[in-house]
Amino acid sequence: MLFVEPETLTRDGEPGMSELEDGTRVSGETARRVSCDCGLVPVTRAPDGEILNVGRKQRTVSGPLRRALELRDRGCRFPGCNLRFTEGHHLIHWADGGETSLPNTALLCDHHHRLVHEGGWAVEWWGRPNRSLAFRDPRGNTHVGWPPKPPALEEDPVETLIRASRERGVEPDALTAGARWRYEREIPDEVYFRATEAVLVRGARSGSTRARAVVRGSAIRDPREA
Repeated sequence: MLFVEPETLTRDGEPGMSELEDGTRVSGETARRVSCDCGLVPVTRAPDGEILNVGRKQRTVSGPLRRALELRDRGCRFPGCNLRFTEGHHLIHWADGGETSLPNTALLCDHHHRLVHEGGWAVEWWGRPNRSLAFRDPRGNTHVGWPPKPPALEEDPVETLIRASRERGVEPDALTAGARWRYEREIPDEVYFRATEAVLVRGARSGSTRARAVVRGSAIRDPREA
């Protein structure tokens, strides 16, 4: 949990409180990154530090907005990344007056989110809104990337897949996706039967009627001979 004062989150604000529960100091820019996409609980204090009110927890990036971001960005928007595990990033931080809206947010993975905040990179839209994101590194070079496009489907994708398989010498049938384990006979008998007996005993203890019947005296038949 991070405790941070509102002034610390603004870009030109004075560095006030920004620390973890154990008192570990956290930089203002790290606090800005963490607060981009987090659960936020506002706390009102009196001038002497006494807590007057604790508000309700709310997400800085709501569920509907998150789903819209995933649909639009399809992963991290940093050029060449596209990692699916991402965080919401405010292009203009909400503490500086930026809106928590689709045009002002983008998905970034943890590594590239750190680059934008602690690493000195900048990001902005180029061209029409939501078309391309431009990332500017500390040396002034600009890197532009677009979200990946899903592959186009044929009119009959199933038939296309079957035809492509046949061209590779594969004839799909009802058993194509089934498991075809053929190595039971290679398991030594002393290992196989001990393992089978252990499974049956466990089933009997858990209440399995069939397992209890087997354990009470029925011989364990080797299914490898079937």
